[in-house]
Amino acid sequence: MKEKLERLEQEALKALEAADNPQEVQLLRVRYVGRKGAVTQCLRSISTLPPAERPLAGKLANEVKTRLEAAFKDSIEAFDTGRKRPDGALDVTLPGRPLAGGRLHPITQITQAICEIFLRLGFEIVEGPDVELDYYNFEALNIPKDHPARDMQDTFYVSENIVLRTHTSPIQVRVMERQSPPVRIIAPGKAYRVDSDVSHTPMFHQVEGLMVAENISMGDLKGVLTIFVHQMFDEETSLRFRPSFFPFTEPSAEVDIRCVICRGKGCRVCSHTGWLEVLGAGMVHPAVFEMVGYDTGRYTGFAFGMGIERIAMLKYGIDDIRKFYENNIRFLEQF
Repeated sequence: MKEKLERLEQEALKALEAADNPQEVQLLRVRYVGRKGAVTQCLRSISTLPPAERPLAGKLANEVKTRLEAAFKDSIEAFDTGRKRPDGALDVTLPGRPLAGGRLHPITQITQAICEIFLRLGFEIVEGPDVELDYYNFEALNIPKDHPARDMQDTFYVSENIVLRTHTSPIQVRVMERQSPPVRIIAPGKAYRVDSDVSHTPMFHQVEGLMVAENISMGDLKGVLTIFVHQMFDEETSLRFRPSFFPFTEPSAEVDIRCVICRGKGCRVCSHTGWLEVLGAGMVHPAVFEMVGYDTGRYTGFAFGMGIERIAMLKYGIDDIRKFYENNIRFLEQF
């Protein structure tokens, strides 16, 4: 009897350890300690033993039954509380997997930073259509029909008179058509050109700025852009104006900043010149004012435009514009 009880106990515990769910545990409980279970049958057969063996056999059988009942109960509770889980089931007691927090794209971050600087300077943010009329994108900005910028290799044409805007400057014309001076606006948004390499993409982002009033001069332009550069980078970053040409401004200038990488000493990023080009600017051409009906004898103004990707690349030390659009999470989560 003793050997049989010990064998049944070991057999039951081994089967219990292999049980995958509470239903299997319940079946094992019935098989071993139920009304017709193996251990229960041993208890009932004690009366057939010699009188001298009955007390010890009864005691041993009751102990085995008690231990097994406790083991079955504990196993069911383990499944119920999650300490032991069925195959494929969720263990609710395990620590949860944290979800990666979302964040703004670096281009969006830089766009917001630029807008905040100019809002503090009293500029208003305006928007316009991405699909633009040829008139607003070119003609009204003093870019005639035979200008190279209209070439099919530079511009996405939807039809003969409709294009994907090549800059956000058309917004300036639209604002001046409906608003008399003074005007002080910035126009952030997407622009499109047929170009793709390490420093150009077919779709990119620009911020154009315009200020029109009486007695506006190049000095005002330089003051505004100096404040912008100092707030976007730092006050130790100097800037310079180089003569240039744009059809819609005269005089025109390219604006460079002291290289933010080498601080003007010369490095690969600045081609060892110590300077980095950041934007174009100038005084609004009188022909543009005439197109919108402004009195060129009374009003003057300045305009500027910058590529947001360019500012982001300088701000973060990025050498390939295409990284912004590859959707590489490891790259994007750095910002």
